[in-house]
Amino acid sequence: MKKTPFTDIHIELGAKMHEFAGYNMPIEYSGIIDEHMTVCTGVGVFDVSHMGEIWVKGPRAEAFLRRMMSNDVASLEIGKAQYSAIINDQGGIVDDIIVYHYEPEKYMLVVNASNIEKDWKWFTEHNDEFADLENASDKIAQLAIQGPKALATLQKLTKIDLTKIPYYSFAIGSLTGSGLDNVIISNTGYTGAGGFEIYFYPQYGVDIWNALFEAGKEFGIKPIGLGARDTLRLEMGFCLYGNDLDDTTTSIEAGLGWITKFTEGRNFTARAILEGQKANGVSRKLCGFHMLEKGIPRHGYDIVNDKNEKIGIVTSGTMSPTAKIGVGLGYIKPEYAALGTPVFIKVRDKNLKAEVVKPPFRKL
Repeated sequence: MKKTPFTDIHIELGAKMHEFAGYNMPIEYSGIIDEHMTVCTGVGVFDVSHMGEIWVKGPRAEAFLRRMMSNDVASLEIGKAQYSAIINDQGGIVDDIIVYHYEPEKYMLVVNASNIEKDWKWFTEHNDEFADLENASDKIAQLAIQGPKALATLQKLTKIDLTKIPYYSFAIGSLTGSGLDNVIISNTGYTGAGGFEIYFYPQYGVDIWNALFEAGKEFGIKPIGLGARDTLRLEMGFCLYGNDLDDTTTSIEAGLGWITKFTEGRNFTARAILEGQKANGVSRKLCGFHMLEKGIPRHGYDIVNDKNEKIGIVTSGTMSPTAKIGVGLGYIKPEYAALGTPVFIKVRDKNLKAEVVKPPFRKL
């Protein structure tokens, strides 16, 4: 298995480790609920160095991205980030990513760890514009500092005014004690609790980790595993690739029409298919739901109506640490997608009542 710059630290701290996307990653330390609440109320640090980074550079970079992505980078200013999706020829999602406009004619794409090779293959095979592509995934490490005390923690280590970095924006500067002056500090969190992500060269990782934990000591900073990362994103209703999104789901079905821009004159992949779905409707919609009876929905559970007819499937589900009820996301037939619609989740051959609701599910 691959290691991140922090793998040995995780093991020393007693983290429960498991393979994820080819990496030996921490799943939990003190327990998922404790870590979840730490991020909601204080500050936690996630090792997300397994994520991939791909540079797209040169005079043809914008044209390439405008054709490959659901969102339109033509409107993306330098210093801003954009949530987007790579679309395949059938309208399915190759990956959901974040695009950073780093410099003129230079973009950084942050891709899901399990999709690095797939995305790279897709890009290189479809690079008709001959943009300059570089897979820098092994040359960049990433930590996510999340929670209401994240700003106060990270501000101790940089002269950049972090209050001046709006959501889905970033700055480039130095971190005290790291010896680096080109750290990317971004505000694109996946937890809904506020905070920042930092991107840097892997060899500086341990120094940066130690500096962060010293800075956050007064706020009760803790390391957080991938288990709590999943419950935090799910409480916000954020999609997870491989669960809620994949090569067979479209952005329109997934409720991501807002990142699917039909800009006049932009001929992006499968545009006609997605325009047709937007105009004519879809056969399934990704919806949020919460349980009205005691039970935990899980990925793959059937969703049925009051006649026990299958109307959908759960793609993500958990017991919400803050709401204390089962919550989830799932694809269901559009006639059952209206808010407040009663549905049933089939849990161990029992049909447990649930209700279609709009995320977030978090209650603090």
